Amino acid sequence: MNITTQATDSHTLITVNETRIDASIAPEFKREMDEIIAASKSPMIVDISQISFMDSSSLGALVGIYKAVKQQDAFIIAGASGGVEELFKLTRMDSVFHMEKTVEDAKQSFLSVA
Repeated sequence: MNITTQATDSHTLITVNETRIDASIAPEFKREMDEIIAASKSPMIVDISQISFMDSSSLGALVGIYKAVKQQDAFIIAGASGGVEELFKLTRMDSVFHMEKTVEDAKQSFLSVA
């Protein structure tokens, strides 16, 4: 699992550097994300733009992650496209998560709230 983080004064950018997240790596994905969340107290942007395939287990992992950070100020998923974006729409998770088209849009969203 390849996830990178970049902390700034206003947020933490979490970039998922994988093309697929499915049942075989969803538990590892959630575990690594939980560690990042525990270490970060700032609003988070999760960049999933490199992911071209997700299944229901990976979506379940994201829901678990969302529940863990719900008390924090913000959690934005950025960069969903193609089949990944369709998965969020079909499951109506696009109405649960705060989603933005790009990381830049997510950053602007934080600025408009501040």
